[in-house]
Amino acid sequence: MTATPDTTIREIVASDYRTAAVFQRHGLDFCCKGCKTIEEGCRDTGADAVTLIRELDSILDTPAAGVPRFRAWDARTLIAYIVGNHHAFVRDAMPPLLRHTAKVAAVHGDRHPELRHIEKLFARVAAEMTEHMAKEEQVLFPFIAALEDAAARHTPAPRGPFGTVANPIHAMETEHEFVGDAMAEIRHLTGGFAAPADACATYQVCFQELEAFERDLHDHVHLENNLLFPKAAALEAGK
Repeated sequence: MTATPDTTIREIVASDYRTAAVFQRHGLDFCCKGCKTIEEGCRDTGADAVTLIRELDSILDTPAAGVPRFRAWDARTLIAYIVGNHHAFVRDAMPPLLRHTAKVAAVHGDRHPELRHIEKLFARVAAEMTEHMAKEEQVLFPFIAALEDAAARHTPAPRGPFGTVANPIHAMETEHEFVGDAMAEIRHLTGGFAAPADACATYQVCFQELEAFERDLHDHVHLENNLLFPKAAALEAGK
């Protein structure tokens, strides 16, 4: 694949996940806003499209080694990977982050008032993600697996209680965008997760945990928005 200004960010990252690092380095959102073209993304962020495309082509022209070929995976394999890796990470990461953001805000909030806002923002993120993952695991993901099973048996696609699969997918993408925007605001409030000079050990660890949470979120949302959900739509359409 060759990158052009009119190629969507989603297409590039779906074709070779190594390119995600390039978009991150230049400040372009490759998960929640992956439907934008490279030109649009660069215009929004002020990144230089010529430089970015040159870096992308350098990667795309080099054979990948040891990188999961997510695009070649079937829906069931993607679902198992998302739940076993990303959903598990989120569930493990949220309790200590809720404790740490609350503790840091209580101890350092007078000198750094942004910490109180960060505490509230992450509490909303945690509540949203808890409900979001439950809906995926209990409703959407089993339905997508059933679509794939029907396609393999050459039988009619099942009917969901929500009409077309595009409806719950749209709801999940909206929730992804909310959480992504909240984490981007936290990144902004922390100056890129940079702890100040007077930060205690818990303060520093908290920022490291927040950064790891956002990094995992980007990978998590990419696999759903850019790979699993398009597969689901194609399966429902019989493609």
